[in-house]
Amino acid sequence: MTTTATPVTDIHPVDRKPPALQLVVGGVQHVAAMYAGVVAPPLIIGSAVGLSGGQLSLLISASLFTAGLATLLQTLGVWRFGARLPLVNGVTFANVAPVMAIVQQHGPRNALGVVYGATLVGAALMVLAAPFFSRLTRFFPPLVTGTVITLIGVSLLPVAVNWISGQQDSAEPHGILLAAITLLAVLAFNRFLPGFWSRIALLLGLVVGTLIAWPLGEVDTSTFREAPAFGVASPFHFGSPAFDIAAIISMAIVMIVIMAESTADMLALGEVVGRPTGQRTLADGLRADGVATAVSTVFGGFACTAFAQNVGLVALTRVFSRYVVAACGAILVLLGLFPVAGGVVALVPQPVLGGAGLVLFGSVAVSGIRTLATAAFDRPANVTIVAAALGVGIIPIAAPEFYAHFPSAVRTVLDSGISAGCVVAVVLNLIFGTRRERTPATGS
Repeated sequence: MTTTATPVTDIHPVDRKPPALQLVVGGVQHVAAMYAGVVAPPLIIGSAVGLSGGQLSLLISASLFTAGLATLLQTLGVWRFGARLPLVNGVTFANVAPVMAIVQQHGPRNALGVVYGATLVGAALMVLAAPFFSRLTRFFPPLVTGTVITLIGVSLLPVAVNWISGQQDSAEPHGILLAAITLLAVLAFNRFLPGFWSRIALLLGLVVGTLIAWPLGEVDTSTFREAPAFGVASPFHFGSPAFDIAAIISMAIVMIVIMAESTADMLALGEVVGRPTGQRTLADGLRADGVATAVSTVFGGFACTAFAQNVGLVALTRVFSRYVVAACGAILVLLGLFPVAGGVVALVPQPVLGGAGLVLFGSVAVSGIRTLATAAFDRPANVTIVAAALGVGIIPIAAPEFYAHFPSAVRTVLDSGISAGCVVAVVLNLIFGTRRERTPATGS
């Protein structure tokens, strides 16, 4: 009797290893999607403490280097550290407000040491709290996760708009034109190119937009020309840790916000890739956030969290392999070690990034809407829960200074539309909703 070998098809798309070329190109695409987000916080903080141009470049390199290490840990995992999902990690904007408050209180000269001391304590608390925080997944039925995922996408859209406008109230016509060309290129490549090429539509669109911007004088090559060939910060280069109770409390609140946002991102990513995020995966991912934050602090970086924009890229490209994102982590490490290479990525003009960001971040919101579609909206209470959570979550997006007169500790939560909306959705669901709903696993 002749037997026919059955091909092995039970490997989940998350665990599949694409060919080397697809790994590299996919990794570069993820770097392009998150590069501006990972360099902005150290740029703001470094300028606030008065670092020189060379020291500022080193601070940015440290953030890239540690973002790469954090991404490798999340994607590949070591023991019980790492979600083993296509999850990009990097410096979070949640750092900026409390760090600026520490700068005002302790002065530019001593601020970074106090920041690093508070962040190290916060990182240790995050590792210890991870298994307890992960048990909260039962409070995140589709009604809540869909709302939070939608808010993640909506809260990111103003970032794309600001890229197009150059952080101004109104955009220049040529900026809008570049954004529109890039957006149309990404849509066309995604729709008409076959297979692998459609999956790197975002990267191709960025290349097209940059090439068109070059003769218009919109490509700034100074960063590339001035970047050092090699540079990495030695441990505690920017200041030895100093421990201040008020700063530690402030940073502990930031860590809670980071865990809430990372939880939302991991739940969202689980829905996108068709592997729902369970309690163990969530705990492993949060532990990795804590360890990555501690390592980042040692090398001159700041607290790390998941990057929602890369969740959008996974949803857009349908490339679910965690090894592609691991390649992104390896590239980030190289960019941190060789700043001149990072200068190449920095050539992409912000309006071009903004055009691609509109569809990229919009994809996250669409994923949230798809998750909400599985909730029971025949119950009037569910409609009002989502409406209230979205309304509260959009307040800081529509009016960033709305909570300006609140204490800084409260603002840390309320100024994040994701965190505020998440809290409202969870609390209202506990009071008025039901936790019996479950999201069906979606295939790839």
